[in-house]
Amino acid sequence: MNTARMNRTGRGRSLAALVVGVCVLSACSGGGGTQADRPYVYAVGGDPMTLGLNAQFVSAPISLLFSAQIMDPLIALSDDYELSPGLAERWEVSADGLDLTLHLRSGVTWHDGEPFTAEDVKFNFEEIVPIQTYGALLAERIESVEITDPTTVTVHLTTPFGPLLETVASQFMLPKHIYEGTDYVTNQANKEPIGTGPMMFDSYTSGQEVVLTRNPDYWGGEVQVQRGVFTVIPDANARAEALLAGEIDEALLDPSQHARVSANENTRLLEHGIFPQSVVAMFNTQTPQLSDPAVRAAIFAALDRDAIVENALTGLGTPANGFVPPEIDWAVNPEVDFDQDYPRDLDAINRTLDEAGFERGPDGTRFALKVLYITPLTEVGKTVEMAQSMLGEIGIAVEIVGTSGAVFNETVYPESDFDLAFLRTSLGPDPSLGIARWYECNEEKATAQNPSGVCDPEIDAAIAAALDTSDRAERGEALKRMQARAAELMYFAPLAWFDGAYTTISTARWQGQDGAQAPPERRAWMTMTPAE
Repeated sequence: MNTARMNRTGRGRSLAALVVGVCVLSACSGGGGTQADRPYVYAVGGDPMTLGLNAQFVSAPISLLFSAQIMDPLIALSDDYELSPGLAERWEVSADGLDLTLHLRSGVTWHDGEPFTAEDVKFNFEEIVPIQTYGALLAERIESVEITDPTTVTVHLTTPFGPLLETVASQFMLPKHIYEGTDYVTNQANKEPIGTGPMMFDSYTSGQEVVLTRNPDYWGGEVQVQRGVFTVIPDANARAEALLAGEIDEALLDPSQHARVSANENTRLLEHGIFPQSVVAMFNTQTPQLSDPAVRAAIFAALDRDAIVENALTGLGTPANGFVPPEIDWAVNPEVDFDQDYPRDLDAINRTLDEAGFERGPDGTRFALKVLYITPLTEVGKTVEMAQSMLGEIGIAVEIVGTSGAVFNETVYPESDFDLAFLRTSLGPDPSLGIARWYECNEEKATAQNPSGVCDPEIDAAIAAALDTSDRAERGEALKRMQARAAELMYFAPLAWFDGAYTTISTARWQGQDGAQAPPERRAWMTMTPAE
């Protein structure tokens, strides 16, 4: 794709070329055609096989996207945190929280025709769950896995585990007969997955597309879409043009495109499909100028969260007023109030910095900070640019460093070579899994966990307490203690709850894409129908 040409006056010819390319790859039939010859076309930004299609072994959104279509969890968890049956029709947790009994569906088959059995479930808990991001915490507490009859499996724990059901819901079941005795992570099935889900892997063309076909024997009912084509369109502008023209059916667009989306009668930003996301600020407390919590609090207060949402996020979100979003109301600490605790009072902020020993120099600058972000996250980049201006008002110079995701992960976590970092991140299936990791001590400097250098016994104890009980009220109280202490230390905080990570759909060729789906990222294969 010639991006430069797309931006010239010949955009119409370039778009036509793009559309021809997409249609050649996916057998597009425009507005007409039948279900049999009209695929559902979803544009992705990069080649999915770079990381593989199995989210059990790769913590990446692109892998999750494909796993959610091809595989099933035992328990389904919606993006608004509601549990529902998956491959397990029902389940019970014992009163002491030590036994989880799963009652499996009968008659379910893998895509290769082999039966799904209790042996598959036992194999997954013993072999696969321990090497999945969320599953590893659960696996540490599994004493044994017992098959009590052909459709019943009981997981015995050594101690209760707070997010037990949410963690189980985050595990896609893999077939024992395909993985047993192999190197799980390098198994070819990770690139040609076999699951029990509504769509089946069909083909892959390097750098161009992945094609899925409907599962005619899906246990969940009739799949309405014959083929799903995930076509690679790396350029964000090209994805937007193709979607707005009705030549593809779904894509993740840059927030800057959403004014055009709103003005187009056939396009709409979805309001669900993934767990809530946040745009966050991370402090490196090993930086001498940021070692004082009062200084960190002053810097956070200088960041105008309302302006960031309105401008950097183009209104696609809400300013964060605490560490946990309203959707997870049972865990929100109402005594933490960013508006009251960190008001953008520039006079007070300047006094705090003066009293901390960072008076302005002759040029008006107190000190300089290196600020990192991931370049493809354009809304984060715009947030960083606004932060540079806002911190300049209080005498702090900012050096902006944009990097790839891989470089960011290496620089921020193991190397700690940053002062401030801004990121967009998912809140995950449970606050003990997706939020607490940013506050818990991370001496090993693991990726996508607290990079601040803070190891606070009070916070770690609260996080542990939330894991060690299955009583939600007790878990909530423990997480509230974590937030109260995090407010005192201020080393990681959300600036905004972000809505722009949802995909945008076109209804020109398909309708019904907004049907409720679980797990998150699954498309509405059961409800979509061709447009007239």
